[in-house]
Amino acid sequence: MTDALPLTAALDALSAAAAAAGVDTATARREGECLAATIAEPARGAFVDWSAATGRERSSEDFMDAASRGRRYRSAPTPTMSQLSLSGSAHAPAYAKALSDVALAAATLGEENPRTVGNAATAAAAQLGEARAAPTLDLPPAREPVPGVGDHFLAQMRDQLTTVQRNLAGLDLQQAGARPEPSPPVAAAPPPAPAEPQPEDQPEPEPEPKTVEELLAELDELVGLTEVKAEIHRQAAILRVEGLRKEAGLSSPTITRHMIFNGNPGTGKTTVARLVAGIYRALGLLSKGQLVEVDRSELVAGYLGQTAMKTAEVVASAEGGVLFIDEAYSLAGDQYGQEAIDTLVKEMEDKRDDLVVIVAGYPVPMAVFISQNPGLESRFRTQIDFADYTDDELARIFGVMAGAAEYDVDDAVLDRLRELLAAVERGSSFGNARYVRNVLEAAIGRHAWRLREIETPTLEELRTLHADDLDQAVPVETPGPSAPEEPPDGPAEAVAWPDAAPTEEEPA
Repeated sequence: MTDALPLTAALDALSAAAAAAGVDTATARREGECLAATIAEPARGAFVDWSAATGRERSSEDFMDAASRGRRYRSAPTPTMSQLSLSGSAHAPAYAKALSDVALAAATLGEENPRTVGNAATAAAAQLGEARAAPTLDLPPAREPVPGVGDHFLAQMRDQLTTVQRNLAGLDLQQAGARPEPSPPVAAAPPPAPAEPQPEDQPEPEPEPKTVEELLAELDELVGLTEVKAEIHRQAAILRVEGLRKEAGLSSPTITRHMIFNGNPGTGKTTVARLVAGIYRALGLLSKGQLVEVDRSELVAGYLGQTAMKTAEVVASAEGGVLFIDEAYSLAGDQYGQEAIDTLVKEMEDKRDDLVVIVAGYPVPMAVFISQNPGLESRFRTQIDFADYTDDELARIFGVMAGAAEYDVDDAVLDRLRELLAAVERGSSFGNARYVRNVLEAAIGRHAWRLREIETPTLEELRTLHADDLDQAVPVETPGPSAPEEPPDGPAEAVAWPDAAPTEEEPA
């Protein structure tokens, strides 16, 4: 029996895929390290295996920092993956496969934990959903399943990869809100048509970029967000007319394109920002249309003087697209953050013709943050408020996420989800779509645990989640302090393990 690809080898393969695609290998490897950390975070002792595989010091702080940075990759593509997909690179499928291999390898770190299986499944689906640049995807040789909790996980994920290969040209793992098309059974799917050979010196044709109408249609398919959709439509109409007036030789007032997204976590701000980037590109206002998502840690350095360079480098990577700064108010209150703000204001002015900045966060702190910085206040005139989702909207989002990861849910599962939602306190820290994503990841892990004794599960069993998968306790010890049971961005109620006994603290 051969083992799953080790994390070290998976990271090396990711770096090789990045080199072949002409992107920075150090950036790609760091994305892989963060992706692996956030997947393995619930497993006890995972930071030890992660540190050995990455060559970093055996420090739980490094591991937790990487896990925090990579948490967004469990539901959205990494920046490099987005860049390759958006540019229509022929290397996008290979890079997506390398990221999925990193996800699979991360599920084996530390002690067995079903939650890491759920994390890996949804993260792999999120990365593979961006690999639409080429019609085929070369799959790695089949590997034997990993003993224990992941006995059937690798085989199941390989089936998902095969389905992606067969349907890559038309597959659209949509963001929450689009209705997923039913996936054909793996065994019944027709074999892919043989690709016509191309001369070695002939590059792969790049796909046509999406039109404004197509992108606005994607926006309209999102669950809820009625007022947000109306405002984005209005902004698109204003900017379109502004462009037409310029083409006609008419004068036009300068319209500030930078925006503020106010809302609690998980209300779709990043998803809408990604669509805005594409819409602005389609309107000819941006040259590339990529989305670069950052927070304070990626703008601020450890010493004064270094922050300006670090912030300038981030802005340079976003030029031609949208720079999305989450929890932007965290930059206020100290000289390091102020240095980042001052640099950001200057860069926004220097690159005003080919850069859009969107700052996001909780409504009240964002209002205070903008009002206390005149340089920002004059540049952010458009504010869009993202309301919390209703229970019915969250149930629809859960169904979309499950369908995108090729799992089937019925009314009983959705009814159980509504019961969980009714019991959760809805404060400013409620995770909205992030909450139901955490529920889904935990349910996928429990589903795998439920099937661990079945030697050859049927396709229906591999795809079907049960209502008790959403709250069934699993006999796994609670992770120690180096790998907290619940990530700080998700609700503990969704993934509680009531039968797990507390353990003594382990030395780092």
